[in-house]
Amino acid sequence: MTARVLGVDIGTTAVKAIALDERGRVAATASVPHDGLAPRPGWSEGDPDAWWRGAVAALRQVAENARLDAVAAIGVSGMVPALICLDAAGCLLRPSIQQNDARTEAEIEWLRGRLPADFFAATGQPLSQQLVLPRLLWLRKHEPGVYGRIRRVLGSYDWITHRLTEEWSLERNWALEAGFWDARHDGWYAPALAATEMPEEWLPPARAPHEVVGPLTPWAAAATGLRAGMPVIAGSADHVAAALAAGTGPGELVLKIGGGGDVLYGVDRFAPDPRLYIDYHDLPGRFLLNGCMVTSGALVKWFADVFARDLGEGEARYARLDAEAEATPPGADGLVILPYFLGEKTPIFDAGARGAVTGLTLAHGRGHLFRAVLEAVAYGFRHHVDVLVEGGHPIRVVRIMDRGARSALWRQIVADVLGRPIEYAPGADLGSAWGVAWVAGVAAGCWDWQRSGIPGTPADPPPVVHAPVPEHTARYERQYRLYRGLYPTLRGETR
Repeated sequence: MTARVLGVDIGTTAVKAIALDERGRVAATASVPHDGLAPRPGWSEGDPDAWWRGAVAALRQVAENARLDAVAAIGVSGMVPALICLDAAGCLLRPSIQQNDARTEAEIEWLRGRLPADFFAATGQPLSQQLVLPRLLWLRKHEPGVYGRIRRVLGSYDWITHRLTEEWSLERNWALEAGFWDARHDGWYAPALAATEMPEEWLPPARAPHEVVGPLTPWAAAATGLRAGMPVIAGSADHVAAALAAGTGPGELVLKIGGGGDVLYGVDRFAPDPRLYIDYHDLPGRFLLNGCMVTSGALVKWFADVFARDLGEGEARYARLDAEAEATPPGADGLVILPYFLGEKTPIFDAGARGAVTGLTLAHGRGHLFRAVLEAVAYGFRHHVDVLVEGGHPIRVVRIMDRGARSALWRQIVADVLGRPIEYAPGADLGSAWGVAWVAGVAAGCWDWQRSGIPGTPADPPPVVHAPVPEHTARYERQYRLYRGLYPTLRGETR
């Protein structure tokens, strides 16, 4: 099959690539795993060079299954806002500090009295570990040798875009979520730069997702096997590209289970809610209210690595854990887990929050604990749904996507906890790569913005709908109330 556009997604645990044909259908896909770095408790780092190697390998795998000589454009999506620090020669100074890193509690408190009163109105970002601001302050204090050599900062997908083009660029959602961008005036927010004593010269131009950064260089073409000169766009935040793929029209809610968890709801104006983040949508003129949970799939991976090494490796291990969990009743016989294992962002904004397990007895086993982990993430989604409804945002449709959504058990648990039907499209775990590939196609003139919803391949089955089971929903309602009471009770006690 001949490809017209390419998308690459830099994820927490893998780099994914996708090729779409002239009708926007999937022509080929690839996924190359990588490991995150956790040098200390609460820290989350990444190796940008490993992301580049993964992107090269994934694109070469795609080329084995689709013709790429007619590709019109390529785009990259990724985790946001990761912090990559470069020196004057453009060389990496240290591993990336990731968006789910929880080391900056002291810096967040320091910033509270030093940012102006209009910080939230300007940026739409609550003061939390999500911001790049406190991470730069941490570097200035704890790694002054690194901080003193910084001459450029980038995000995850901006780094790959630079490697493809040798041009410097920041996609504007990195700028917004970093806390540096004034959405009211479409420009840098000077008080945030002043708070970290960061020169504006460290920041490349902020571009809309569909803007072309430059052509693919001959060096990058030789590395990836692609055609030199093809346009490379600014790219997209991974969750925003996923929302474009899944569709976020009026009343449509998208739940994304990657390493973290995202709750995405499209709105038509910049109207931030202090309990949520807000992003630019890939669709011009629209925005996304964004709930962001630090751990969802990452919590499942941790559990599997620590407690289920005897169950094999890869997908087989997770399938066996699902089977053990499915053999236990909804509510895990009274177990309730707080999933704040790396602190939490929305809606509580507490980098010092910690995970907790309550209700344990000698009758509980591994299956109960694993089910309680899945249920904990579902309760976190429910908390965000409550926030949206309280904010006057009606929910008509709920869609679930990304790698964690491959689990039919997890999808059903989410439906039961929400008390709402949820839709799952096979192939939705490639939503971020698909979304940014679609943006690249718009930039290249292959199609327009009107189409959304991952079409997959002609052989893909229709979306699966999970209806809530009333008796399960009633049981989860009781458990959810226990869940909501745990954090206020334990706050400050689990640090």
